[in-house]
Amino acid sequence: MLSLFSSISLVLTVSFLTYVAFIVVPFIRQRSEVAGDPDRFSWHIFVPCRDEEAVIATTIRRQRERFPHAHLWVVDDDSDDETASIVLDHAATDDHVHLVRRFRPDARTGKGDALNSAYAALNDWITPGADRERVIVCVVDADGEMASTALTAVASDSCFGNPRVGAAQITVWMKNRDDPRPYPHKGRAANALARYLIRMQDIEFRTIIPAMQSLRTRTGTVGLGGNGQFTRLSVLDAIAEQFGRPWHGALLEDYELGLHVLFAGYENRHVHSTYVAQEALPSLRRLIVQRSRWSQGNIQCVKYLAEIIRSPHFDSGGVLESIYYLFLPFIQLLGVVVFGALWGLLVTSFVTTPASFTVDWTFLGLSIALWFVFGLSPFFIWAVLYKLRCEPDSSWPVTLARGFGLWVFVLYIFVSTARAFWRVVRGKNGWAKTRRNAELHVVGPTAKDH
Repeated sequence: MLSLFSSISLVLTVSFLTYVAFIVVPFIRQRSEVAGDPDRFSWHIFVPCRDEEAVIATTIRRQRERFPHAHLWVVDDDSDDETASIVLDHAATDDHVHLVRRFRPDARTGKGDALNSAYAALNDWITPGADRERVIVCVVDADGEMASTALTAVASDSCFGNPRVGAAQITVWMKNRDDPRPYPHKGRAANALARYLIRMQDIEFRTIIPAMQSLRTRTGTVGLGGNGQFTRLSVLDAIAEQFGRPWHGALLEDYELGLHVLFAGYENRHVHSTYVAQEALPSLRRLIVQRSRWSQGNIQCVKYLAEIIRSPHFDSGGVLESIYYLFLPFIQLLGVVVFGALWGLLVTSFVTTPASFTVDWTFLGLSIALWFVFGLSPFFIWAVLYKLRCEPDSSWPVTLARGFGLWVFVLYIFVSTARAFWRVVRGKNGWAKTRRNAELHVVGPTAKDH
């Protein structure tokens, strides 16, 4: 039994290292992108909101300052706080700000439904006969702050300047990555942990995820995210005509939309040269809740596998990349079982028959060396790339510490994946809102992390 688990763990490790190699190489070779002319398009920004009074005013103000010609469609998903009132105050003096209201029992049924209501409102508002191929819809979270270069970046000839491109995703940064005290009223230990979690999320979103997208650029399977996502209105129309509505019910509704864009015969792009900033989560509990939702969304999207394989718009590379990504939670769960069983067997054997254990120092030294090369080095790669591309002023000792910290950080996957499968088993498919860091008071049960 021990040899079986050892063999499986070796296969999982080799698969992980192979995947890292596949995504690192195209990421390093990523070429700079040429900006385009945003005036060629009409821009509409969707902002889904549920109890967002702590951040929505700032979001509206900054989006309107940076993109004065873009229309802002704020969807209030029957908030219990003053979100709707804040948006109405802005809409009263700015004809580019629109409030889309939803009420229970139809409200609070998921982010996809909220976005569909904004799509319906835009359809009612837009001038008949408008060139819908030149109307671009963007989705930004309530705490999202797009860079002033966002629209020029996605308007390039390699993105929406190409009529075959139906959707695009920009890079995500963590805007509180340099916050010295994420918890002003807590002690040093709590703030140290919060700063660590925030920095790891910034490394993750600015290196690992863009690297995954670099591989997907080559396989034609670029995925969309929930923040900084752009889609042609005509493509949303095509999806709605074929599948009933643009956004669907998966907890990973962004990735699901990206699949439907590809099924409709269009291409997705990932744009590295600009970004949208959002809040990183300083709480480990909230991080686990968020990532559990993402893992569960992956599991829900496995239902599209047969369609991916049949689709003429996915080549063999695209099919393989999609299969790997969709089955990632299952691979991670297998890792939890295998590595847990392997260590359990080793400890049990040592406890029951300690005399059979002798220390082979040569083997032990070799094992430690191999663990460093194959277990730790992939995480140091991301830390080094983060320094070179994102934080050039950081020291090398700090960079090395971040590499080790990233290895520790990803252990959350074992908890979030197990939690996601447990939710599937229990039939719990509800969408849990992640509380904003600026929220000082929790209003009712809907603002809690479930």
